[in-house]
Amino acid sequence: MPDTKRTATGVLGGLAGLVGLSAVAGVLVTATITPAIALSGAAASSAITMFDNLPSELEIDKLMLPTTIYYKHAQTGETKVLTQFYDQNRSPVTYDEISPVMYDAILSSEDPRYYEHGGIDLIGTTRAVLSNIKGGAETQGGSSISQQYVKNILVQRCEATAKTTAIEELTAEAEEAAKKEGVDPVAPTADEINARRDQVNANCWSAATTAKGNDGIQRKLQEMRYAISLEKKYSKEDILLGYLNIANFGGTTYGIDAAARYYFNVASKDLSVGQAAILAGIVQNPNSYRIDLKDGSIFDNEGNSYNKAPDGVIDEGADLRVLDSLVESGEITDEQRLEAADGYTSTKVRQLYVLSRMLEDGKITREEYVAAAAAPITPEITRPKDGCASTGAAAYYCQYVVEVIKNDPAFGETEDDRLKALRQGGLKIYTTLDTTVQKAAEVATSTYAPTSISMPTSEGGSTGRFGSTTVSIEADTGRILAIAQNTKFSEDASVADDPDFSSLVFAGDTTFGGSTGFNAGSTFKLFTLVDWLEKGNSVNQVLNGSLRVFPKLTNSCDGDWYNESNTVVNNFAKAPGRIGTPMQFTASSLNTGYFAMAEKLDLCDIKKVATKMGVTQANGNEVEMKTLASIIGTNTVSPISIAGAYATVANKGVYCQPQVIDAIVDAEGEDMAVPERSCTQVIDPKVAATAAYALQGVMASGGTGSQGNTWDGTALIGKTGTHEAWQTWLVESSTKVATATWAGNVYGHGDVFRTWTDSGYRLSDIRYSIAKATQAAANARYAGTAFPAPDTNLSRQVLTDLPNVVGKTVEEATKILTDAGFTVTVGSAVSSSEDKGIVAEQDPAPGKVSGGATVTISPSNGKGVTVPDVSGRELNKALSMLRNAGFGSVQAGTCVQDEDGGRADRATVTSPAAGSVVNRNTSITVDYTSRDCGAGGGGSDGSDD
Repeated sequence: MPDTKRTATGVLGGLAGLVGLSAVAGVLVTATITPAIALSGAAASSAITMFDNLPSELEIDKLMLPTTIYYKHAQTGETKVLTQFYDQNRSPVTYDEISPVMYDAILSSEDPRYYEHGGIDLIGTTRAVLSNIKGGAETQGGSSISQQYVKNILVQRCEATAKTTAIEELTAEAEEAAKKEGVDPVAPTADEINARRDQVNANCWSAATTAKGNDGIQRKLQEMRYAISLEKKYSKEDILLGYLNIANFGGTTYGIDAAARYYFNVASKDLSVGQAAILAGIVQNPNSYRIDLKDGSIFDNEGNSYNKAPDGVIDEGADLRVLDSLVESGEITDEQRLEAADGYTSTKVRQLYVLSRMLEDGKITREEYVAAAAAPITPEITRPKDGCASTGAAAYYCQYVVEVIKNDPAFGETEDDRLKALRQGGLKIYTTLDTTVQKAAEVATSTYAPTSISMPTSEGGSTGRFGSTTVSIEADTGRILAIAQNTKFSEDASVADDPDFSSLVFAGDTTFGGSTGFNAGSTFKLFTLVDWLEKGNSVNQVLNGSLRVFPKLTNSCDGDWYNESNTVVNNFAKAPGRIGTPMQFTASSLNTGYFAMAEKLDLCDIKKVATKMGVTQANGNEVEMKTLASIIGTNTVSPISIAGAYATVANKGVYCQPQVIDAIVDAEGEDMAVPERSCTQVIDPKVAATAAYALQGVMASGGTGSQGNTWDGTALIGKTGTHEAWQTWLVESSTKVATATWAGNVYGHGDVFRTWTDSGYRLSDIRYSIAKATQAAANARYAGTAFPAPDTNLSRQVLTDLPNVVGKTVEEATKILTDAGFTVTVGSAVSSSEDKGIVAEQDPAPGKVSGGATVTISPSNGKGVTVPDVSGRELNKALSMLRNAGFGSVQAGTCVQDEDGGRADRATVTSPAAGSVVNRNTSITVDYTSRDCGAGGGGSDGSDD
């Protein structure tokens, strides 16, 4: 078998193995530290050859470093830490940033001959192999600092890839099992992956540190090979520093500076003799000697705990002879001995060993030794911020940032790459968080929105789970300034069913936050308004917004919608609707008014407007516009997307994709590309200005959003929204900042209009208070200006054709005029030749009039008679003709003398005039001419007219 295929098992065994290993060391280690060991020819030669064939180059991987998330303090401008994420909490330092006593403590206790050997300490290593050959429980001591550095590098490499390895193993196992059973493989769950990852880490640690028998010898050989290679490439100081920066100090605390700050709240450069000795002791067995677990870090088979905070009971099994000797020498008192030994006793014993080694090596004086030995272990545990839960009320903003990191390709091609970047990459991420707006949002949300509350069941619905959130976005950048939520943040599965807790970001969507979104309600009317204006229509155009059946809507994408069941969709609070304009419909949020607008539009185009303004369903799909109800917000959307859409109107039609990250710096201090977000002109500035003109009416006195107006002089646009009794919204925006507030059912159908908080706030109304307080803070920070004036064409008065309805029934006339967008008033009945009830008159008369004008229609009373034309007839015959026409009161009127006239008097005009339609009881007078007015009328010449 070639040498390259041989292993320690084949070469080393029993005493021969020890001799062979010594031979390797004798050849490779500098002569000054290698004892004279006789080599046993063949065994030594074989061992050396095999050793030479082991890999020698060990690449020093980048340290696993925490990723730190920052924000800028609004008042001071100071950059501050929001939180960190890490698998290993570490803060690397330079050589000069570590106290000299720390170097002394670690070398005296771990590798006193460090500066004398060439990478391996033969004496210690030989002792370890001998113990292994004799069947020791685990590989024993003997590793140099260089070897321990190698071990830590290999362990970190294992930990860095543990999750990937776990997924690969589980996937392969699932595929194999599925193949045998003839079914599709099932993807591993998160819990399964985490459990296997822990197992992989444990196996890796065991393989690197506690392998038994021949495996231990094999490991030692490889470790030695790498250590010698490192010593050839790096200086002693570089290796020592690398070791102290990578070493584990218990739990997730790695590196000397993180350990100093965590256990004692000091920097590594400020460690005292006693503290340095404690840390040097911890590194020998990190999780047994750690001093942050008050209830103990060591447990026996019966579950008894040891190495815990002072409790007045000293472990009598602990080797405290050092303290006893100091009492005997009179250097400390019995009381000092008891105090020093009471608390973290096992760690104390290890510290005493380190101090003794330091004293023996002349690194500390006797006085320093006694003082440190007599001092009790008094940790000052300073836990670093870790994860979003540590950020308090800003946790949901933090979690949204995390979701971006975990899902955006800027942080890696795969999910695993992105998770490593978050927990191991040492990134510095600077967020868009504004502390002023955030604090206001937090206070308002905690004041008005309970974490959970019992809601009555809506008709036909089920009891829901209440939730609320508010989000503010800078309109001209898309920077998310604040996210607040009513629940307590937790990712603990044990509280998943507790309504007080949630890890979902309600403001986000399925990808960024895990939320499935909420029905938009009337906030969605924005997209109908914008489409209305884009088609050249005016906000002052009059439409029939009365409550009625809308039979059809055009939809060029999915096919037209028909109201086959003649369903009438009500207005809020069952309002009857009205004839009016989009300006009025928007201010009062009139559903039927918007249906009248949509009736003249295309649902497909409305969908396209929503899409280009950044609104999709929360699951990422385009919104669906297939029915009448979709106009008023049946789509489930995210508050962030709705805030972004209204910010687009405020930003003169420029849509800026929401973003939470301003800058990223990698572990080497180089700038990284931030997640790609852009600002794009998506609607015409004239359309935006006119839409804003209409939306200002919502926030004005009498508008549905007036309760949420800040009334601080800042011009605001806005829109309210409700969906059934389940979801409520208020979106408002200055020219600088848009705020969207939602309060409703996370799931289910609890009635927010019939539920009050203990403080007396109705759940359906808290949106006003939260939005108002948050927007007020934003207005104070980002001064908004006046909105641009509306476009003159898009706000023009529109003339409409007024139909002629005379001769129609009152019902027919009313429908014709109402459908044409006019308000109808029925006047008093008038005398007319028309049948009773038929419209006899209308005012104004048919023609071009202002849209929405009020038209008065007057029905016939059925008693109208047309006055016949009797002019030129003999007066008597004229009177007779009028009586025969049905008039009961007919008489001669004014006589005009005409000497040239004939003998007969002749009628000239009537009053009422000929052709007039009057009541038959109307008195008719007939003026006439006569040769002699004094002789009385009625003469006749006998002729027949």
